Amino acid sequence: MKTRINRYDAEARTVDVTFTHQGVKHRRGVNACLDADGEYDAAATKSRVAEVAAGVEKKIELGVIA
Repeated sequence: MKTRINRYDAEARTVDVTFTHQGVKHRRGVNACLDADGEYDAAATKSRVAEVAAGVEKKIELGVIA
């Protein structure tokens, strides 16, 4: 599974992510993580994207996402 995290959208509080696995590309927004001050936390968001990627990978393998 490869992931590409694009720019943080402060208004939507999301990052647009492209997931690629077994030749399938899937793009979706993922909720960003914010720190205690309400600022974008890139490291925590990267971990969150990894969690989402695990689910996307499984769905691609099952054919739910094609």
